[in-house]
Amino acid sequence: MLTFIKKIFVWWNQETLGTKLYTFFFGKFVGKDEFDNKYYENKKKTKRWIIYKDEIDASKIPNDWFSWIHFMKNKIEYKHDTKKYKWQKPHSPNLTGTEKAYHPNKKNDQIKKKYTSWKN
Repeated sequence: MLTFIKKIFVWWNQETLGTKLYTFFFGKFVGKDEFDNKYYENKKKTKRWIIYKDEIDASKIPNDWFSWIHFMKNKIEYKHDTKKYKWQKPHSPNLTGTEKAYHPNKKNDQIKKKYTSWKN
């Protein structure tokens, strides 16, 4: 029951019931990327959207699909092949706000403040 309620109201976990219905009635499946995210567009080709496999994170869109989702004209827009070259790095998610986030002055797993608090 709780899963059903989440599907109706909580959009940040996965697709909501409204998105699922809209995708079923008006969506045309275009393709899938290496993370199993599914890409759809409506029949008029005026709207495009993604159904994420796991956590919803816009940084999980690979470069070849980024141009497609933003209606950019590009050579690879309609190729969507998964061929990768050996010089290409694998996609890494956005780590901002996590323990693995980059900080230039991070030493010994602690971030030193450049100021001192006037309250002790």
